[in-house]
Amino acid sequence: MRILALDHGTKRIGVALSDQLKMIAQPLEFIPAEPFGDFLARLKELIRTKEVELILVGMPRNMDGSYGEAAGKVREFVTVLKETVAVPLQLWDERLTSAQANRVLIEGNVRRMDRKEKVDKMAAAILLQSYLDSLSM
Repeated sequence: MRILALDHGTKRIGVALSDQLKMIAQPLEFIPAEPFGDFLARLKELIRTKEVELILVGMPRNMDGSYGEAAGKVREFVTVLKETVAVPLQLWDERLTSAQANRVLIEGNVRRMDRKEKVDKMAAAILLQSYLDSLSM
């Protein structure tokens, strides 16, 4: 069984997947956020085909730990997911994951146009890896 991580965005939702040993996170894809029905259909397909036992959703927080407007949107997103999928969901702090993802892609000499498509799934992988690392402590 694997863990699937989602980095929620208004345009794209980044997706990452753990290995079966729950040690390594891998960027998987991004799914367009709209139309939402298409997103849900793809998510359900991933849950089934990748044998997902937990969905980890990134919760945006301000640097001082408080929650902003984006956190409210993620809470709404999670509420809908809980009504739609049978897999348990867990929130995880995603502070700076997009910044880290951009930095990794820049250091990897990924062109600016290509980074736009890769940053969401890379952010989801960073989010998931931080969660997996916390399990082994």
